[in-house]
Amino acid sequence: MAAIELEALTKTYGEVVANDGVTVDVERGEIFGYLGPNGAGKTTTIRTLLGFLSPTAGTARLLGHDVTDERALLDAKRRLGYLPDNPAFDETVTGREVLELHASIKGDERSEALLERFDPPLDREVRDYSHGNVRKLGLVLAFMHDPDLAILDEPTSGLDPLMQQRFAEFLRAERDRGVTVFFSSHVLSEVRRLCDRVGIIRNGRLVAVEPVESLLDRSGKVVRLRADEAIPHEVLSVDGVYDLETETSKPSERTQSAVTECTFTFTGDVNALLAALREYRLLDLSIEEAPLEDVFMRFYGGDEREPRRGERANAGADDG
Repeated sequence: MAAIELEALTKTYGEVVANDGVTVDVERGEIFGYLGPNGAGKTTTIRTLLGFLSPTAGTARLLGHDVTDERALLDAKRRLGYLPDNPAFDETVTGREVLELHASIKGDERSEALLERFDPPLDREVRDYSHGNVRKLGLVLAFMHDPDLAILDEPTSGLDPLMQQRFAEFLRAERDRGVTVFFSSHVLSEVRRLCDRVGIIRNGRLVAVEPVESLLDRSGKVVRLRADEAIPHEVLSVDGVYDLETETSKPSERTQSAVTECTFTFTGDVNALLAALREYRLLDLSIEEAPLEDVFMRFYGGDEREPRRGERANAGADDG
């Protein structure tokens, strides 16, 4: 049984469609990244999973429990850790008092180790916390009762690079212990670093669910070369797709069908490209993995935006 099961999940606010037929299973013991820009529908999905919103259509199950069944959902939440995108605590109390309140409600098996790792200033009042310190306290609260499933909405927002690294190490260790993690993000570098699989949501619709490596394969390789002689474009496109991005050859050597210096994205067999290039004298050649941002732009770039039925101008407009 999957930790999270969504089947044709739809949430509308009048004519505004925040989630549109979202279907996906998140398997136990995996880190699943829910990827999309602000306004794509990520937070609506999370709020529906947690029972804060009722689905307009479709179903959602959390640890095997229907989220519309209040008693069953309460049982599931005992095994759940949750970090909202904007944690809000009583600003007149200290972090320690917040921690003690949560411990009295859901238990405390792990706070000592979590406090050592994330180090929020417990003896200061929350009103004096920075955004990053609020996030660190929220992470301690999300995991202090040793949940089976953690749902995290933009978990690294406000964390400095060192704390982001600690968080990444912690999350990988949790996965190795069998904990399932579902987190939303628009930070592509952390998705690449942490996730087993990724779901990409666009205008409320889930447009891709794939292993991170598959997405990287789709983005191809970035090739930069400089040659002693002009290389025909058909050579560069052998056994794959060749997208010329720049051309910086000398005016006397530039032609419409050949280049001496260029950068391009190649989505074919790199070995076939290297074999074709052996016929030419190369002065410089580098081949790098294309950034995950390139994949992201395939879903969000240019004029490919699909208008949602009703725009996000009113209800749900602050959705992440």
